[in-house]
This record gives sequence, C-alpha cells and structure tokens, in this order.
Amino acid sequence: MRRAFLILSLLLVPIAAQAQAQTDWKAKVAEALPLMGHRNWILIADSAYPLQTSPGIETIETNADQVDVVRYVLAQVNSSIHVRSEIFMDAELPYVPDRDAPGASAYRKQIAEVLNGYKIDSVLHDKLIAEMGQSSQSFHVLVLKTNLTVPYTSVFIRLNCKYWPTDAEMRMRAQMPSTK
Repeated sequence: MRRAFLILSLLLVPIAAQAQAQTDWKAKVAEALPLMGHRNWILIADSAYPLQTSPGIETIETNADQVDVVRYVLAQVNSSIHVRSEIFMDAELPYVPDRDAPGASAYRKQIAEVLNGYKIDSVLHDKLIAEMGQSSQSFHVLVLKTNLTVPYTSVFIRLNCKYWPTDAEMRMRAQMPSTK
C-alpha cells in the first residue's frame, strides 16, 4: 500500500508543479499589467529564447502552450483601461519549413487566427532582441517563455496608451511650436 502511495505521489508532483507554474505566470501578468504603460513590452517567447541580462527584463517560465499564453495576454491587455497592444513578430517565421521545424505551418495557422484583426509588424529576430535590450534600459520588459519548440515564433507586444491614440498625438505635435 505504501509503495502504491509513493508511486502515485511521484506521478502527481509534476502535475502539481505545472498547475503552480500556470497560476504563477498568470498572477505575474495580473500584477505587472496595471503598472505597465506605453513603451513597456510583453514578449511571449518560444522555449529557446535567450535569457537576457539587461536590468529591465524579467523572464518567467510558463511551461504553457504559446498560443494559449498569447491569447491570455491579449485578453488581459484588451480588458485594461490604459494600454493597447502593438504586435511585432519575427520576419523569418514565414520562411521556416516544416521539414526543418515540424509544426511551423500549424503554428502559423494558429497564431494567425489568434492575431486576426491585429496589425502585425514583421521585423528581423535579431533586431527585436536588440530592441528588448535597448528598451529595457529605461522600461520594463516581461518575457513569458513557453514550451513551444518552433524557431522564430515569439510574439512581441509593445504597449501603447489606450486612451491617447497615435493620430491624436500627431495632431497635438503638429500644433506645437518647434523646439530644438
């Protein structure tokens, strides 16, 4: 009986750890989002995304499906009163073949469905990583690593002000005298 209990316990530990990880990253998003504003970033990354050491970058292991994490984060941003999403993805993704990265086509289809209606800017991966390093010198970057093992699949979300649209900013700046 003790042996059966021990085996059952060993089988349940990974399940409990995964459930804790799911709760922790969602709690982190809920905690961080009200503090974040325009120029902050939330990055939903594949499992090989590098651990960057810039001071403003915080990395959380989600142990979760990437599409689910993207869906969750976008829902949280969309329900906020203060920020909106600007989406950036790796320009390399459309060229990743299934023969070299099984699941690439399936991922492209899934993420296209989730991001339907969003404007997506395609930027080379190295430029996006450099942008994270540069931005994190002054602004917080939250990196949520997922269990996805397909390259060039990270979704970079730059937050912008929800209640002050870009066109309003441009109109205001056009009215201001030039200051040098």
